[in-house]
Amino acid sequence: MNIILLSGGSGKRLWPLSNDVRSRQFLKLFKRQDGSYESMIQRVCRQIRMADDQAMITVATSKAQVSAVHNQLEDTVNVCIEPNRKGTFPVVALTAAYLRDRKGLAEEEIVVVCPIDPYVEDRYFSELQKLEELVRAGANIALLGIRPTEASDKYGYIIPENGEPVSAVRTFKEKPDLQTAGEYLGSGALWNGGVFACRLGYILERAHQEIAFTDFEDLYDQYEKLDEISFDYAVVEKEPNIRVLRYDGLWKDLSTWDVLSEEMMEPVIGQALYNDSCENLNIINELNVPILCMGLKNVVVSASAEGILVSDKKESQDIEPFVNSLNQQVMFAEKSWGNFCVLDVEDGSLTVKVTLNPGYRMNYHSHDHRDEIWTVISGRGKTIVDGMEEQVKPGDVITMEAGCKHTIVAETAMQIIEVQLGKEINVHDKHKYELED
Repeated sequence: MNIILLSGGSGKRLWPLSNDVRSRQFLKLFKRQDGSYESMIQRVCRQIRMADDQAMITVATSKAQVSAVHNQLEDTVNVCIEPNRKGTFPVVALTAAYLRDRKGLAEEEIVVVCPIDPYVEDRYFSELQKLEELVRAGANIALLGIRPTEASDKYGYIIPENGEPVSAVRTFKEKPDLQTAGEYLGSGALWNGGVFACRLGYILERAHQEIAFTDFEDLYDQYEKLDEISFDYAVVEKEPNIRVLRYDGLWKDLSTWDVLSEEMMEPVIGQALYNDSCENLNIINELNVPILCMGLKNVVVSASAEGILVSDKKESQDIEPFVNSLNQQVMFAEKSWGNFCVLDVEDGSLTVKVTLNPGYRMNYHSHDHRDEIWTVISGRGKTIVDGMEEQVKPGDVITMEAGCKHTIVAETAMQIIEVQLGKEINVHDKHKYELED
């Protein structure tokens, strides 16, 4: 199976755990059998491998999320970088060109496209393999239609010709109001989960009808000028030779705290206490201080370096406008080499806790407008400062003045306190260099 996972979204509806670079698919909230936690992207890729251990998985994502993808999945997937967010039609076209031109996938091969973050049972991915069979049987596009569990205004609808497991499609409907959604359910409509299969060449053919490009590099270079449009609107709704496969298993969009909390296996993650009068309470605490809850009912409490949310579960669906009004820098992010968490922000200084994974290093870089001081608090490795190498251990302090090229290589897992000093501290003040072996 060749599968494209679309990884986007700003994650604002799961604030404060998610942000622009740490969307909901990267939150490690799902407990494994060994007691550790996995994220949605890790869960989905594990389920794909269970259905097809030879599957070629390609994650289409933004520049801001590339480090998180590599951190959580390492080299087990391909990554196609979307220069900026343009809707599903441009990103599917770009990924198709990437698979042909960079990965050598033949145009007659079938690809399955789906969002990266559905919460589904394992057999869902076996059903995706059935979409390939429908394309081999002659359909230009095969869709997976989700049997609705309720009338919802959150999803578009597929109206099939009949109630058979596989059907032609009568029409598509955009997200309706609740009353209209109820009417759709009465006629056997299915939720449109954004899942489809077709031949790679079909995607490229339709892309060439809308966009003048020669290959992946050409499309990537002009990507910023493309119109923002969905694949459904540009392609699916105009295609007459289409089939829909009915799926009646577990499928949830865990995009809000109320829905996500329903699938959490335990009420508390992190340091927290609550008394016996609490009911239907979930606490997710990433801070190193405890949370105590008393007498709360139907409430979610979520705390991270970004902020603290205390909300009625149902009303948590409506947090996005409030989060949009906040003007704050990213306080936590995963990188390809580990992660960082901002501890303190002052006028003229920024203090960050940096965690490096063993065997990884930061980019070799410099800054024009700030000095940096590293204090190693755990682990061992080596620093490279203006070409000079030095072994470092807990307690060592390394000072880099503005303009100095520097990096650190972790031989074991390392934690460092980084203090940035300067009048102009921002993410754009950075120059990267090649590091000679």
